[in-house]
Amino acid sequence: MLYKNIHIGSVIKRKVKESDIHTLRICNFLKCSEAEIKAMYEAQSMDTDLLLKWCKLLEYDLFRIYSQHLLLYAPQKRQTEAPEKSKTSLPSFRKNIYTKEVIDFIIERIINNHMTKKQVIDEYKIPKTTLHKWLHKYRPEMNVSSKK
Repeated sequence: MLYKNIHIGSVIKRKVKESDIHTLRICNFLKCSEAEIKAMYEAQSMDTDLLLKWCKLLEYDLFRIYSQHLLLYAPQKRQTEAPEKSKTSLPSFRKNIYTKEVIDFIIERIINNHMTKKQVIDEYKIPKTTLHKWLHKYRPEMNVSSKK
């Protein structure tokens, strides 16, 4: 799955098909018509309350797709000085925790020659040592020292 351009309706439609959930069950759960369900499948984005209902119905975290996008395309800002305590009542999340899906996605891009190691490092702001550790750990048959 490409995380750059997310079309949540098509993701939901694919997951519904994989889960073999009948339209009548979806309509009853979401309290909407079949036409509204079809419109949701065509929607590129949707309200978070509705997305949360889909997550519960499908037993799948659709929000994680957006989190993966943030990890890949909105890298953590680099700190040049000592970090200041931000004044917020919201929880703080560490962005440098990469999921297995993101790691697999990046390794697949390299193996399939869609991107070089340098391109991955530059575009996704992943430290060179981290990328090499992933390649060594998750793809030991790949020559990590190769000049890609």
